[in-house]
Amino acid sequence: MKKTFTLFLLSLLAFFNVNAQMLDPIKWDVKLNKSGKTEGSVVFTAKIASGWHLYATQMPEGGPNPTVFKWETLENVELVGAIKPDRAPHQEYDAIYELTLGWWVNSVTFTQKVKFKDPSNFKIEGYISYMGCNDQTCINPVPYDFKFAESNPAAAAAPVKEDPAKVAEEKAETEVAAATPADTAATQAAEAAPAPAVQDNGLVNATWNPVDTTAAGSTEEKTESSLLYIFIAGFLGGLVSLLTPCVWPMIPLTVSFFLKKHGSRRRSIIDAVIYGLSIIVIYLILGLFITMVFGPSKLNDLATNAVFNIIFFVLLVVFAISFFGAFEITLPDKWANKMDNKAERTSGLLSIFFMAFTLTLVSFSCTGPIIGTLLVEAVSLGDFTGPAVGMGGYALALAIPFTVFAIFPSWLQGLPKSGGWLNSVKVVLGFIELALSLKFLSVADLAYNWGILDREVFIALWVVMFTLLGVYLLGKIRFPHDSKTESVGVFRFFLALISLSFAVYLVPGLWGAPLKSVSAFVPPLYTQDLNLYESGKFVHYDDYNEGMAAAKKMGKPVFLDFSGYGCVNCRKMEAAVIDTDEIQKKIEENFVMITLMVDDKKDLEKPIVVQENGKEVKLRTYGDLWSYLQRYKFGANSQPYYVVLDNEGNMLSGPAYYDENISKFDNFLQKGIDGYKK
Repeated sequence: MKKTFTLFLLSLLAFFNVNAQMLDPIKWDVKLNKSGKTEGSVVFTAKIASGWHLYATQMPEGGPNPTVFKWETLENVELVGAIKPDRAPHQEYDAIYELTLGWWVNSVTFTQKVKFKDPSNFKIEGYISYMGCNDQTCINPVPYDFKFAESNPAAAAAPVKEDPAKVAEEKAETEVAAATPADTAATQAAEAAPAPAVQDNGLVNATWNPVDTTAAGSTEEKTESSLLYIFIAGFLGGLVSLLTPCVWPMIPLTVSFFLKKHGSRRRSIIDAVIYGLSIIVIYLILGLFITMVFGPSKLNDLATNAVFNIIFFVLLVVFAISFFGAFEITLPDKWANKMDNKAERTSGLLSIFFMAFTLTLVSFSCTGPIIGTLLVEAVSLGDFTGPAVGMGGYALALAIPFTVFAIFPSWLQGLPKSGGWLNSVKVVLGFIELALSLKFLSVADLAYNWGILDREVFIALWVVMFTLLGVYLLGKIRFPHDSKTESVGVFRFFLALISLSFAVYLVPGLWGAPLKSVSAFVPPLYTQDLNLYESGKFVHYDDYNEGMAAAKKMGKPVFLDFSGYGCVNCRKMEAAVIDTDEIQKKIEENFVMITLMVDDKKDLEKPIVVQENGKEVKLRTYGDLWSYLQRYKFGANSQPYYVVLDNEGNMLSGPAYYDENISKFDNFLQKGIDGYKK
């Protein structure tokens, strides 16, 4: 059974783990339509892949990069009015930028009307600068160039006669082009840089040589570890569910039923195993059904949607109040009765399956909040397998005791009897659900900019909640269904000690302490009104060649960060990982850091024309240059993107992507340090 389940998980990982690095989610089609002798329009159509969005043409200051249509050459042509999209962009508040941003999904068409001064002799040249993002990464791709020209009515798009001096100048620029990968192979054989002409300009050297990113790649590790985390979280959730009053009493009752039903221990064991497998199948189907109905992208949207988070906050608060004993939440009795009747009328495997389904219905009041929280965490991965793996872990934990106690029925006598301690478990879960509910309210608060749940308010509520939980465990607070506690057991005392200690640990956070162990739950530091702690900064290079030269001189490896001014997830990684004391110190002491902004709009001294994918690409800005470096050297175009290099530009560790797991990022850096020492 264990081997089969492991193979099942590995198969899911192999099938769904698609993480190509050269992303092309936005495709452009540009046409020139003539509507009259002197009138026409340039039509730009963007096809946007599912789960991605294209930012609007107008963005507030401090926001991501807008979509820009740049007109470089207009000969005998005039623009009539402004460029217009076929529909208004979707508007939504972004908590990271604290701004309302606009974007398009699926597709959008822009139209620019033009007027021809001479319809038989005109020239239009320009490019589109744009930025696309999904919930995991962003891209600042190669600017999309467009060109239309006509020198006579019979030859559309023919080259226009140009001034000889201008032609000579453009030819000189083209000769400064970087070499293609085929040229690179030849120049490497001659121990030269991949692009000698550009090298003469001081822009490219041997450290630009392409590297094999698969040798030290971490893509699969990222996906596997995330799914493993979800599986473990689901398994722990299942163990917690076992200790609730809805499930615990069912263990001896169900196992005893199997034993009495047949009188044969062998047959009882088989039935119990089938019963356990039925529980697993039911919850796996639930996880897969939710993903199939909504799709992973929609689920991820829901997980970060403000309205959804408000609804889930209210649900968790209601469940918590129920756990405290104010009222009981159950599914309609007729549902459970219907399943129970089906179990009685049928026989064999189907009967056992309906019994397992009945368990899932009658235990909903206790398991519902746990399952809901688990699913929200699972879908935030944006991965198809997340809910299935999480529910598989949950169901496995739930199914184990029914099978084990059927095999060893004598162990049933050692189980603690149902009693007041089960209600105490519900109350403890109520406190935890109440604490977790604040996380969902925080998302909505940030989205709508209410300012009612700033970081110190959030932490203050947690301090109070976990203090009260500790006091409850010591028997100083009683709820409606609690039994009178004559004394406090050792286990209960240690739980109280943990809860009270955690409350004390949170207290410095009221004044801005990082609280790294709970940073994924509490609101960001920028919402803190009083911050006595300062997130440190460290000096780093913003030019690749300068940084590589400095690293060689200092005898240190290079931590290379491809980022962007408009990259949301880059800011998240900086706040949650790179700016933490642990990571910051390791980078300062062991690396030369180079951060390259692929959307840097600073112009190069002279445009550079490179050959890429069989066509000419003009690099106009330093952002274009750094984006080309990422594509050419690493075969990637998404940000954030992190690698560790030696002084010759060879990869030591990485690539690493957006992942707020600090220990994983620390391991990525340590691997680079160890590789450099070797």
